[in-house]
Amino acid sequence: MLSFKEKAAALLKNADIEINGKKPWDIQVKNENFYERTFKSGALGFGEAYMDGWWSVERLDEMLTKIFQADLEDEIKPIAMLPYVLKASLMNTQKGKRAFKVGQVHYDVGNDLYKKMLDKRMTYTCGYWDSYGKLKKANNLDEAQENKLDMVCQKLGLKAGDKVLDIGCGWGSFMRYAAEKYGVSCVGVSVSKEQVKLGNETRGDLPIEFRLQDYHDINEKFDHIVSIGMFEHVGYKNYRTYMKIVKKNLKDNGLFLLHTIGCNVSTKMTNPWIQKYIFPNSMLPSAVQISKAVEKLFVIEDWHNFSIQYDYTLMAWYKNFKEAWPQIKDKYGDRFYRMWEFYLLSSAASFRARHNQVWQIVLSKRGKEDGYNRIC
Repeated sequence: MLSFKEKAAALLKNADIEINGKKPWDIQVKNENFYERTFKSGALGFGEAYMDGWWSVERLDEMLTKIFQADLEDEIKPIAMLPYVLKASLMNTQKGKRAFKVGQVHYDVGNDLYKKMLDKRMTYTCGYWDSYGKLKKANNLDEAQENKLDMVCQKLGLKAGDKVLDIGCGWGSFMRYAAEKYGVSCVGVSVSKEQVKLGNETRGDLPIEFRLQDYHDINEKFDHIVSIGMFEHVGYKNYRTYMKIVKKNLKDNGLFLLHTIGCNVSTKMTNPWIQKYIFPNSMLPSAVQISKAVEKLFVIEDWHNFSIQYDYTLMAWYKNFKEAWPQIKDKYGDRFYRMWEFYLLSSAASFRARHNQVWQIVLSKRGKEDGYNRIC
């Protein structure tokens, strides 16, 4: 019978990864208990072992890209996964008070961290780096995020005087941009106290409003609705309800733009390491799950996939985070650094390997009579 180490070596060889090898993506094992921990706890144990310093690698993003491309994560499905599977199946973990947990755990972790890591507008979603239609090729993170924000505004066809709802508004980057550049007013809802607090403190005279509110409680008509990077927290049991709420609050001739990370297969839960340390009660939707949720409620006018752009964005965030770390390390500590590093670089790898996608989907209630023309 092969040892845990021998099993690991055989699997990693399929991804061109050598234990204690010399290539930048070769894993360097510092604690021999790493192998047993990984096989018994899967992705959770693998990530926690990195946080604990049990293994390292020069290019974490490259190593994880190779692991994803070789589908090695499918080879390890431990019994430790069972509690997560049962929880996702038996509970609605994204409803009621649970909906606010991700705000408390992730988005409230510290505005100082996000100010250092993100662009000047604090846009915590995928930027758009390439030239496209009216968009120019971005030279830096600030330009990439403004490209994305303008693309959303153009896809919605915003005009002065429109009233727009932003579900999951973050620190308000879209609302600020749309108000400044297109003359619209915006209402944004978020489950993060820190986002709402900072947003209200810095909104100035712009016609934008931040609310600490779950989307279930929205009851107001809007010309257009947008949701950028929030749908990942809705959960498969709530997709249909979510779409019904959007339809109820959208005027008949309005458009809804859904920007979300997507998964290639339909699931009911997320990676257990991500679930525990980064985004509690989250999961990525599949194209099938979204399509079923909108059936008989909306017409799908446009479906745009630009997933590779998130690889570029995450690597830019990692660069900013790494450079800023000496200024904030006393507050967060070394284990947090390794956790955040693993989060950012494993996420970049998932997009580079095309395991995850980025979708912008434009929906109308009845279908645009003259058709939908994507101008960007």
